[in-house]
Amino acid sequence: MKRKLLVLGAAVIAAASVLSAQSRTTKPLEIYIVDVEGGKADLYVAPGGETVLVDTGFSPQGGVNRDVDRIMEVIKAAGVTKLDYLISTHYHVDHVGGLQELVTRIPVTTFMDHGATAEDGVDGHQAEQVRGFQAAYAEIYGKAKHTVLKVGDKVPIPGVDWRIVTSGGVVQKTAIVGAPNAGKANAECAGVQRQPEARDPDNGMSVGSLIAFGGFRLLDLADLTRDKEFDMVCPSNPLGTVDMLFASNHGSNNANSPFFVHAVQPRVAIAQNGSGKGGSAEMFQALYSSPGFQDVWLTHWANPGGAEWNPPGVFSANGVDAAAIAAALTAPPRGGGAGRPGGAGGPAGPGAPGAGAPVAPPAPGAAAPAAAPPQAPPAPPQAGATPGAPGAAPQAAAPGVPGAAPAAGGPAGGGQARGGGRGPGQPPHTPAYWLKVTVQPDGTYTVLNTRNNFSKTYTAKAKPAEPAAKK
Repeated sequence: MKRKLLVLGAAVIAAASVLSAQSRTTKPLEIYIVDVEGGKADLYVAPGGETVLVDTGFSPQGGVNRDVDRIMEVIKAAGVTKLDYLISTHYHVDHVGGLQELVTRIPVTTFMDHGATAEDGVDGHQAEQVRGFQAAYAEIYGKAKHTVLKVGDKVPIPGVDWRIVTSGGVVQKTAIVGAPNAGKANAECAGVQRQPEARDPDNGMSVGSLIAFGGFRLLDLADLTRDKEFDMVCPSNPLGTVDMLFASNHGSNNANSPFFVHAVQPRVAIAQNGSGKGGSAEMFQALYSSPGFQDVWLTHWANPGGAEWNPPGVFSANGVDAAAIAAALTAPPRGGGAGRPGGAGGPAGPGAPGAGAPVAPPAPGAAAPAAAPPQAPPAPPQAGATPGAPGAAPQAAAPGVPGAAPAAGGPAGGGQARGGGRGPGQPPHTPAYWLKVTVQPDGTYTVLNTRNNFSKTYTAKAKPAEPAAKK
């Protein structure tokens, strides 16, 4: 009798464990992409409640903690009270500028980074962009847990496979077991020459992550540049294909190379750009010409992309004021400069060695190259609605705020698209809208624009057929 009771008890415990596991896997992975004006700040909330924040946006300006305020607004909306992990991808001002303020507002258990900075002001290196950051950061993580991430490491999130694929200048080279098409020769590398990227060296040190949940795969390489893209996927692609790509370096023209984008073949991309930073025509060209690509979502309408390349307005979270866009489109072109296609010292433009074949813009009057929304855009928002609520009103852009036409000589000139971290950033605007990605365990995911509540759902990719059993 005792034996039967023990067996029955073990069966009940096992069943309870299975039910518990099933209940955990019914919850989604949530990803919030904060508007930090061409910086980076992404909040992940795992099905089990674990939290990860990747980067903290720009430093405070004039006593205003714009980006930390925005991050905390999203953290509150997500119901988060502590951060289990804070990953600093690299040490540029648009990625770690808010860290020192943020840790005074919310507890952080573990700090993660790529290790020593490449910009320390010695041996010919550039000085650190946030003055005194390394010393202040060491003091902060000295009172908590700290991990220097290496390629192949995992961020321990139950139910989420979070793999580090770039860190400290090293990139993943071994094909990832089980990744679709991983290890496949990359035909796009033919005739491409590696182009060293000497500017802003800490970009090349970026922590890059490949995040898998169920059938969904997201690739985020922070500000990794095209020389490292070449090192990773030429002559073969160790990462395989992905569902979503966070455009590298804010969608700038010194990353997101066709040979790289076409290798990983995202269906959807999100560019964490500012109105005049990132969102380059070259990024759009590489995405729109990639096999199976569907949509690009932006944190800001991209002045550098112009009307020819920006997606329909429902896909942009901020900076869609009609007057500001009209002013940007009618502004006289600026001369080529560093970071501009064809500019002195700038990245190669379309048709240059390693740039890939250019994509022709749509003919006048033709539809935008992005796929049409599967449903009608929402009705015009009502003035005075709260951010993210049904009927939320888009913010009005005023001169000098994000979305407004750049002033003469300002950072948002037409075509300027690089993202080096330095530069004045934008003043506050209210409200600032974010994008949210909700991933279901089967790999289906939905992207939501909180400015207009427009969303689009992407069904899970069909799993490859099992090989026939040998007779």
